[in-house]
Amino acid sequence: MPTTITPHRLLGLLPHLITAIILLQTLFFKFSGAPESVYIFRTLGMEPVGRVGSGVAELVAAILLLWPGRSWLGALLALGVMAGAIISHLTVLGIEVQGDGGLLFMLALTVALLSAFILFREREQLVAFWTSLRKRVQHRNA
Repeated sequence: MPTTITPHRLLGLLPHLITAIILLQTLFFKFSGAPESVYIFRTLGMEPVGRVGSGVAELVAAILLLWPGRSWLGALLALGVMAGAIISHLTVLGIEVQGDGGLLFMLALTVALLSAFILFREREQLVAFWTSLRKRVQHRNA
């Protein structure tokens, strides 16, 4: 039986969709070696491995964000990647990079905040995962 997408369900998916779209739209720049991306990761001393690696992590996060039952994992991954981006902006790059008016910084903040919201909303799945993992580790060490 197909799932009907009601306005309420669509509203609930909006944070997932917005976060995934932001993550996906930056991939072209990272994977094509766009000058802005190369500049950022060269400034951070992580070109090209950091650029491509963060692109792969963001692609995986976007896919997981849209995968029912695994979106908490995508949000966790996205939050981790965005924490790195935000710290890089605050410590090395600056809020504005190459005259972007702070757009990249604001996108990183948006993804981080929406990811935190998704994690909070899906915290029961996160807690269940950690509980299961802890039990497996304890069983293995017993």
